[in-house]
Amino acid sequence: MVKTLEKVPEKTWDSVLAELAERREEFHELGYIPRDYIDSLKEIGIYRASAPQQFGGEPMPPAEFLKIIEKVARVDGSAGWVVAFGTALTYLGSLPLSTQAEIYKDGPDVVYAGGLYPMQPATRTATGFKVSGHWKFASGCMGADWIGVGLVDSNGENKPRAALVPFDQVEIVKDWDVNGMHATGSFDTVLKDVDIPYEWTFVRGGASNIDEPLYRYPLLGYQAQAHSAVALGVARAALDFVHESGAYTGITGAPPLADRPYFRLQYSKAYAALHSARSFYYDVAEQVWETVTRGDTVTDEQKALVRLSATNMADVASQVVHDLVMISGSKIINKSHPMNLLRLDAPVPQLHALLSQSTYDAAGAVLMNQPSTLPGFL
Repeated sequence: MVKTLEKVPEKTWDSVLAELAERREEFHELGYIPRDYIDSLKEIGIYRASAPQQFGGEPMPPAEFLKIIEKVARVDGSAGWVVAFGTALTYLGSLPLSTQAEIYKDGPDVVYAGGLYPMQPATRTATGFKVSGHWKFASGCMGADWIGVGLVDSNGENKPRAALVPFDQVEIVKDWDVNGMHATGSFDTVLKDVDIPYEWTFVRGGASNIDEPLYRYPLLGYQAQAHSAVALGVARAALDFVHESGAYTGITGAPPLADRPYFRLQYSKAYAALHSARSFYYDVAEQVWETVTRGDTVTDEQKALVRLSATNMADVASQVVHDLVMISGSKIINKSHPMNLLRLDAPVPQLHALLSQSTYDAAGAVLMNQPSTLPGFL
């Protein structure tokens, strides 16, 4: 049984990705990645890569885990999106250590899925909160051990708060009817009069109780990077397909695609754009990781660059897929065409709140030594 993700043999990775390619259609018909495949990802250590070391986790440097997300998304964007939530345990660092000890009591291979919005009012009790509500976008919830929901403390400080609930206490509403990232299983979650102890809640983005390098890395920035790694993987899959289709001649008798100047031109421009954005993206991740591993404080400029490079990565990746679609021929209108799924998946990451266009203004403000224009940006 392999548990250390950094030591997974290439043969094991090949097997995991081959199963994903073989079952991709099944997953998209279901609308989610089933628990048996999530368990196989647990087996190779995906979900201990952001668990605290003090609770048996094996935290990976962000850049290394982002490359794993990219690798999986290159086979299937939805699976990459679900794997990206392997980073989400860093959110739980704000919980009391006693609560975290309970979460990891059976080991660090824990899957957390959170659909926090819309924030729901919660009633204070003697021990915590009485919670009822309906939340959206709990990506990967069908394979999760714990589900997060968003609360507004109507009788207290009125700060956005997240609550952690075991999977079996949550009602899942399978209403994820979308085109892009369909197999992420980003279903709704429902709670009805559930008592949640105060120590199982935390202020989102609050100070971590884990003093380890990964938990000093920019929290929301890492989540933004994880989502843009999915976009990168999807765009690389599009480049792969276009490269392989160069010998295609079509039904008109025209020269093979690779013999056409416009085809070569667009491919090379897309290749350069994607790999340039990729270099900026990983360079920032590695530089900020060096800062936290030295024990230094991450600067506001570095936090801004994390968010900027992630948003830029998602935007460039989406544009690259769009541009490659234009040279892929009329067969792309067939639902079974490989580029059809990629073109639907590609724009989804850039629509995520952490990768919104407002990031550019907020990052620009910080880089110009002005206050951030976006709440919670830093």
